[in-house]
Amino acid sequence: MTDCPCGSAKALEDCCGPILAGGPAATPEALMRSRYTAYVLCDIDHLERSLAPEARTDHDRKAAEAWAKAVEWQGLTVLSTEGGEADAQTGTVEFAARFRQNGLEQTHHETANFRRLDASWVYVDGKMHNKPVVRSGPKVGRNDPCPCGSGKKYKQCCGRS
Repeated sequence: MTDCPCGSAKALEDCCGPILAGGPAATPEALMRSRYTAYVLCDIDHLERSLAPEARTDHDRKAAEAWAKAVEWQGLTVLSTEGGEADAQTGTVEFAARFRQNGLEQTHHETANFRRLDASWVYVDGKMHNKPVVRSGPKVGRNDPCPCGSGKKYKQCCGRS
């Protein structure tokens, strides 16, 4: 038995597996966890299938697949949920998905909106909470002295690829 990538501490077969196989998601959180698992497993069909019809119009399948393959998924944290009860038609899930890309640890922090469609939930849209990267000091040019104090040019010291 394989642990589910979504971090639920359940086996994949008892957690996101049935949803990835086309079964209904019982709650917005269950769908969001299955979407994270789909990125980890590169299940682009599930990512596409779990979108609301209006969200499919600008879905870029190739870009989603490229991103899923380009990162090393580190874990998922559900920060809060709202709505999504048995009689609800909408729900939101705030989550943080951690990943490593090009050697850098990053976090995708989003509040996702879901809607009930037939017997399951679909992803409608989301609001990103990531803060832009802001340089804390002046930009160092290639031919400037290296800020580490070595006396070398930046390109010959810390600026090497």
